[in-house]
Amino acid sequence: MVKVIRRRAPLPGESRTVRFEGRDHGTPVSFFLIDYAPGERVGLHLHPYPETWIVRAGEAEFTVGDERLRARPGDIVVAPARVPHGFLAVGSGRLELVCIHPHDHVEQVWVEAP
Repeated sequence: MVKVIRRRAPLPGESRTVRFEGRDHGTPVSFFLIDYAPGERVGLHLHPYPETWIVRAGEAEFTVGDERLRARPGDIVVAPARVPHGFLAVGSGRLELVCIHPHDHVEQVWVEAP
């Protein structure tokens, strides 16, 4: 059976980020839809699987292990499994990212505070 999960507008003060856990919907893939203002960030963390990001709008500065790089709309960035990574929204516009987790739920270990 096909499912459609409708996104609702966030309430005032509520995060604009959407977390999708695949196991809740019968799929082996999970993801975040990130919507950050410039200066918002995700601290260093790691997963037992690789993570893939697709930049939809804005700019992000990614830290993956010892590497730091900037990504723009249309760029795809991949972090290997068990390597600390995080990102910062840079530039003047909102950052929109799709963060893909090839697992039926998100497994995350924080290396620094979120």
